[in-house]
Amino acid sequence: MGQNDLMGTAEDFADQFLRVTKQYLPHVARLCLISTFLEDGIRMWFQWSEQRDYIDSTWSCGYLLASSFVFLNLLGQLTGCVLVLSRNFVQYACFGLFGIIALQTIAYSILWDLKFLMRNLALGGGLLLLLAESRSEGKSMFAGVPTMRESSPKQYMQLGGRVLLVLMFMTLLHFDASFFSIVQNIVGTALIILVAVGFKTKLAALTLVVWLFAINVYFNAFWTIPVYKPMHDFLKYDFFQTMSVIGGLLLVVALGPGGVSMDEKKKEW
Repeated sequence: MGQNDLMGTAEDFADQFLRVTKQYLPHVARLCLISTFLEDGIRMWFQWSEQRDYIDSTWSCGYLLASSFVFLNLLGQLTGCVLVLSRNFVQYACFGLFGIIALQTIAYSILWDLKFLMRNLALGGGLLLLLAESRSEGKSMFAGVPTMRESSPKQYMQLGGRVLLVLMFMTLLHFDASFFSIVQNIVGTALIILVAVGFKTKLAALTLVVWLFAINVYFNAFWTIPVYKPMHDFLKYDFFQTMSVIGGLLLVVALGPGGVSMDEKKKEW
């Protein structure tokens, strides 16, 4: 079997997977994508006093303002998640979650931490993909299935979302000399570049989903660490951030790459 035959078989499998799962794949994608916001909103409830005290000590803003910040985070994230999952006012929910990302970036001084800043930008990319999906649903008979004629803003939202997912992937790279880490970085980087430029997009995104999910369960198994240890929270944070990337990639699989991509240009050639 030649390389082209192998690639063709893999693409056929990806198409078959999409046909079988197209009814519920967008729902799974949305749940994965907003899982970071869901987990963070719930954490605000259970760590109310710690979060309030941190904001108060960092900004010296007083008990009332710090409490208001935590409440806004909790309410904004959980409300946004409910609206996205129930498919009600999705655009407003996305704008609200954009606001939460911006608020947290300033409040937690994420602006000066490159790794966390890139992750927040990537979350914004995921929300762009959600916005693009909600636009396509408004013009399509089937949820999550794009129409033939796509509006220009939607195309560029999809492009922006794909590119911002690259930022998230870069934060997941392991810079050490072990053979497994080198292979993981090379394979993962090749696949995410294919997703970003929109070449063999659905196959590359689907492969990355499987790859990332396996790595996430292996490296970020927070459930194996006692709750009282700080590592539990770190791994939990990484786990749900990675699940959000997986959600973004699943949306790329469900929606396709959009008009601004090599896959679409090939059709024109």
